[in-house]
Amino acid sequence: MKLSCIIPAYNEAPRIEKVLDAVCGHALVDEIIVVDDRSTDNTVEVAQRSGVKVISLERNGGKSNAVAAGISAASGSHVLLLDADLIGLTASDITALAEPICSGSADVSLSLRGNSPLPWQVIGLDYISGERIFRRDQVMKYLDEIGTLPRFGLEVWLNHLWLADHSRIKVVRWPDVMSPYKAKKMGWLQGGMADIQMLRDIFNTVPLHKASMQIVRMWFNKRK
Repeated sequence: MKLSCIIPAYNEAPRIEKVLDAVCGHALVDEIIVVDDRSTDNTVEVAQRSGVKVISLERNGGKSNAVAAGISAASGSHVLLLDADLIGLTASDITALAEPICSGSADVSLSLRGNSPLPWQVIGLDYISGERIFRRDQVMKYLDEIGTLPRFGLEVWLNHLWLADHSRIKVVRWPDVMSPYKAKKMGWLQGGMADIQMLRDIFNTVPLHKASMQIVRMWFNKRK
């Protein structure tokens, strides 16, 4: 397995360095690509200081478009997606996420962060987790489609693909890794609006009733 780590980023200068610290030099990671989604802060400069490959998009097109650009530029057999704002991420977490793929016990893996919503903790599945590993060839022919998805529609789109392909799914708990709430990053008003937009994007990609079925099917799949 050759693993390409893709980190889409938009205005994450205060946070992305810690994420890069966890993944840079990791024995299982062969390349790291930060895709800057036209940030207005110094995200690019911070990422470049880590010595990783940085792709600067000409326009702000959202996470799905940024990930498509990263996958297109990657050379690995597998893709590791990481959000740029994770708190508490360590090299050991990356190893844990990759282990099911390396051992052949799963086809895809995704994280369950320590501050995921309580219902996801109870069932052991965060179906919109942004941290995932999967085969690059599984998505290559869909890059144009991914690039035109709603900004935050990528995760549920991937879920649909995994279920259609009968991929074996492994959920890896990351109890010490947190994803900051949008309200904390942007303020209550702007963060609340961003959350509403994210939900709108998710359900514009996969309708609510189908998203609910995704959760059920993924929950049964991960128990196999």
